[in-house]
Amino acid sequence: MIEQFINFVIRPPRADYNPEQYLWDLEFTLAGRKYKRLDLELTNNRGHMLKCSHYVPANIPENTALPCVIYCHGNSGCRADANEAAVILLPSNITLFTLDFSGSGLSGGDYVSLGWHEKEDLKCVVSYLRKDKQISCIGLWGRSMGAVTSLLYGAEDPSIAGIVLDSAFSNLYDLMMELVDVYKIRVPKFTIKVAVQYMRRVIQKRAKFDIMDLNAVQYAPKTFIPALFGHGSKDIFIQPHHCDRIYDAYAGDKNVIKFDGDHNSPRPQFYYDSVSIFFYNVLRPPLIPTVLNSKKLEKYYDLGGLKVGTGNNESLLYEIISSLRDVSTDKASSSSTAPQNAPIGTSTKSVVELLTESANQSSINNENDLDFLLDEEHNLTEIDRDSQSTESHLQGNNNNKENGINGCSFSSSNRESWGRCSSLGGNSEASSSGRCTANSTNKNNSITLKALATPLRRMRRKQSPKLKEKKVVSFNWRKLRREKMEKAEERERERESITQRLRVCFLGHKRAQST
Repeated sequence: MIEQFINFVIRPPRADYNPEQYLWDLEFTLAGRKYKRLDLELTNNRGHMLKCSHYVPANIPENTALPCVIYCHGNSGCRADANEAAVILLPSNITLFTLDFSGSGLSGGDYVSLGWHEKEDLKCVVSYLRKDKQISCIGLWGRSMGAVTSLLYGAEDPSIAGIVLDSAFSNLYDLMMELVDVYKIRVPKFTIKVAVQYMRRVIQKRAKFDIMDLNAVQYAPKTFIPALFGHGSKDIFIQPHHCDRIYDAYAGDKNVIKFDGDHNSPRPQFYYDSVSIFFYNVLRPPLIPTVLNSKKLEKYYDLGGLKVGTGNNESLLYEIISSLRDVSTDKASSSSTAPQNAPIGTSTKSVVELLTESANQSSINNENDLDFLLDEEHNLTEIDRDSQSTESHLQGNNNNKENGINGCSFSSSNRESWGRCSSLGGNSEASSSGRCTANSTNKNNSITLKALATPLRRMRRKQSPKLKEKKVVSFNWRKLRREKMEKAEERERERESITQRLRVCFLGHKRAQST
């Protein structure tokens, strides 16, 4: 039994996986953008080979440096655990670096140290990224063993921009004593302490570290990096009070999020949103516009008299074209990519015809619904390209962040075979659609859709003359009710007066008879 506990600490089940099956593809699309996976090998100070992967955008503008987050997996974990982190970070222009720690996954080494030697592996990765001129600043995201690794390294390197600590343990010795109670091992207390001392000597001999040195609470007061703590409220493996102890002793800016779930359960969406906002604030990634090839648009779609612009204008035009094409064929679209095998000579409707049909088929009850599109003469407004360039970059970034999760169709639930949580990759739903609406009272009077090559929501509307305000006759229900109540009270008073008179007459008649 003692040997099992020793293996539980330094030799847990090792993740044996195929990178082509469990990792993102070498080239993939996420939230409408193309990314690539760069596989590499590093060597740590103990001579062990580390298998690593770096997820970056396929096209990075020159003289642009992007921030990077290093994902540190947990015990029995591997690089595949960072798949959900890619969905969160890449749409925000934050690159992701992930690795198999020494003794884990496909990397070299025979034993793990629950953070002690892993911090040296992390140091090796940070040194590699510091030499890359396309990397600006670095953040750390660790889970379980990876969270302790990030905390131990953060105490030594204050240049780290921010760290996320998910389910970190405060003290390894206390954790081992708690697990004895959790798993209900009926052994006297003094024998447990003797067994732990024996395990300490064996682990020190095999894995070359002392379990008594793994005390995260001692490193927390020395760390001043902004940190976001996360812990499951139903975690019985590493109980929530471990997070509370580290949080109370932590010296830097900090915040904590408690959520429902245990140690290995999938994290809720609001937690991932908080992580995304945290890294966006501490890393400050630059804005990278999405550029499409105008020849690609003209090849697959008849643009008619439309002129393709630059930057995000092409993106939204492509979005509008795809959506209208899907509506006209009555098919749901799940991707924003152009058809690969579409024949060039196929007779298809032009973009102007599609937009005009959409305008004629849509029903609008209020004339003012077209104010954003038409001027006072019912003509499409002109667009100033110079004034909309900066605004298009901002809105393009926001659209990417909003569609970061829904645009992903990757699933890595097979990783549950070694006890890890499933990937966050959601099923891709219908892609974003752009619809233009118009009020067609006269079918023969078709609207000229010449300016729709640019986003509708970014059009500058001209000042339309103020319409005369219509007099609205409002009916005062309170006044009517008050009048009804007054009439009812008046009738009641008349009824009482008549009753009183009859009573007086009747009593007078009785007295006359008695006399």
